[in-house]
Amino acid sequence: MKTAKELQATPIAGETHQVHNVASDLHSYNLFTTDAALLEGVKREGGEWGVGEIAAFGEKCGKPEYLELGFLANKYTPELDTHDRFGNRVDSVRYHGAYHALMKSALEEGLHSQPWTNPREGAHVVRGAKAFMQSQVEAGHGCPVTMTFASVPSFRLQPEVAAIFESKILSRGYDPRNVPIDEKQFITVGMGMTEKQGGSDVRANSTMATPVNQPGAGQMYSLVGHKWFLSAPMCDVFLILAQTTAGVSCFAVPRWLPDGTKNALNVIRLKDKMGNKSNASSEVEFRGAQGWLIGDEGRGVPTIIEMVSLTRFDCMGASAGLMRAGLANAIHHCKQRAAFGAKLIDQPLMQNVLADLQLEYEGAMAFSMRMARALDLKDNDEHEANLARLATAVGKYWICKRAPQHSYEIMECIGGSGVMENSIYPRLFRESVINPIWEGSGNVQCLDVLRAIGKTPAVLMAFNAELNKARGGNAILDTYLNNLNQQFMQLNPADMHGLQYSARTMVDQMALAFEASLLVRHAPAAVGEAFCSSRLAAQGHHNYGALPKGMNVKAIIERADPAIEKA
Repeated sequence: MKTAKELQATPIAGETHQVHNVASDLHSYNLFTTDAALLEGVKREGGEWGVGEIAAFGEKCGKPEYLELGFLANKYTPELDTHDRFGNRVDSVRYHGAYHALMKSALEEGLHSQPWTNPREGAHVVRGAKAFMQSQVEAGHGCPVTMTFASVPSFRLQPEVAAIFESKILSRGYDPRNVPIDEKQFITVGMGMTEKQGGSDVRANSTMATPVNQPGAGQMYSLVGHKWFLSAPMCDVFLILAQTTAGVSCFAVPRWLPDGTKNALNVIRLKDKMGNKSNASSEVEFRGAQGWLIGDEGRGVPTIIEMVSLTRFDCMGASAGLMRAGLANAIHHCKQRAAFGAKLIDQPLMQNVLADLQLEYEGAMAFSMRMARALDLKDNDEHEANLARLATAVGKYWICKRAPQHSYEIMECIGGSGVMENSIYPRLFRESVINPIWEGSGNVQCLDVLRAIGKTPAVLMAFNAELNKARGGNAILDTYLNNLNQQFMQLNPADMHGLQYSARTMVDQMALAFEASLLVRHAPAAVGEAFCSSRLAAQGHHNYGALPKGMNVKAIIERADPAIEKA
């Protein structure tokens, strides 16, 4: 037996065991070329011309130092300074450098502007693909990027106001300084709609706006009131809903006034959110803050609705991105970790789980990419416009709602290490519960579906026409579509109580049918067959990992493997 002195001299002194059978961090992979669902979606929906630039950005997103920015931006969260040390009101939010690095990268890549500066077929597809990859690195900073992107159609409704801001909104660059717009080349845009007493019911807003001089579109108004949520308070200008004598109206409210003085937009506090930690969300008070009226008085909701629609599109795509980030990490883990005599990736039940999770992502990404194509074409194609009007609400509801359970299941694949805060999984889970609520909760989306169908029946015809393109490709899907069509035919506008009561049931089925139709038409047979068999047949509506027998799970998992190039 060795003496204590001899043991201390041994090279392994103090070690109790060797570390083995554990996974490593996933990095140094291309987020685009290893993702079959995204790669195929981009090519299919009109973005093939942008494959090279997306792939270059996908390589950047997979670098370890870039992925680390996401961890740092969430570890060192924003802090609010209402006043400087001399007592001057500044309303300034301080962020970690990682947040600024991510913002700079996103804006230089054109994630806020590409479809507006280069409006060609596939522009929304290419921009969407890059934005969805960026969300896998870090989702919080995507909020101001998305709002800046989505604000442009609303500003263009008031050309003289757009002339003040648009060129700086669209420029590819980032300037985080808290200074007047005249001193900047690049600016970002925020949005403030909800108030504490109304939430999604913006017609209950109490903030009042009165003309500074003359009333009317493009004129300056003074706002007095509050906003319960104003995300990204360090944006340079905000689209704000407030009441006038004519009703809810939309205003462009800058942080700094044209004369170089600070606007009376006071940040009261930052929200202590469970997720989206890197992004500062705030409560604000308007104490005579001035802003330009966009559109006519009383038309605030129609004025801002295009912005809302675009942010909803980004919510669904970002939720799909969260699914992809978790699944890529889970497969990487399962290829290294062994239990009960075999690698996890080779065990039948884990294969069932991973394949099922990939099917969920396949459907979500196919839906998101199809909506990107609709955005590209809707201005010149009535079918695409009607499809975008209805399907965006359906997709936002469904995909965002599916993401939290997907993120949790990923954590279970990892086991105990999956809930450790120094891993990516808790952050993905916390982010996943934000998107279902932001830009309209599930009930709001379902009621919007009913509203769209009731107001414009053509939107349902367009949606149904899209579904029917898959007829004959899968017998299970055909039966499902027949049953869904029966429900559509039985819709009774006079029974509003019944329609609202059952709205989620109908929208659930619409979403599943839409995803299934896309996958049956475009994905490999193994994917379409497994999706329909597991979600549309009698054994549907299960926990992940209950795929029926006979599915080609290995082929499905291979499509998701981040170590395999698909390009």
